Amino acid sequence: MTRALLGLALVCCLVGCERGATTPRAPLGPAATTSTSGPTLTELAPDERAPVRATLALILRGGPFPYPEKDGTVFGNYEGRLPARARGTYHEYTVPTPGTRGRGAHRLITAGTPPSAYYYTRDHYETFVQLTVP
Repeated sequence: MTRALLGLALVCCLVGCERGATTPRAPLGPAATTSTSGPTLTELAPDERAPVRATLALILRGGPFPYPEKDGTVFGNYEGRLPARARGTYHEYTVPTPGTRGRGAHRLITAGTPPSAYYYTRDHYETFVQLTVP
């Protein structure tokens, strides 16, 4: 499937994701393992859904990003909180953090090109949740 079709499919799914919310699952930490599925976008806190959705749309479009000097750069996973992958697999993107100036602490980390996994951190890489993105 082409990148444009993948982008269109994701946007269509994202638009339809406004049905109810549940509590997010436990975050990934240093000793955590990653499952193949995680919380969906609707399972994030209500104030986090729209910024994460907007960042996902930017990633699929290829930008433009609010912090071009940082967004899309390689995330090193030096603390090993995400599954071990080859250097250059992970890339980070800024998710607007409500009530802050500048980049804030929220990030979306993608794995692969095109992305095959998405991880969200609310606390600047201390903990992660793996998102299930259709």
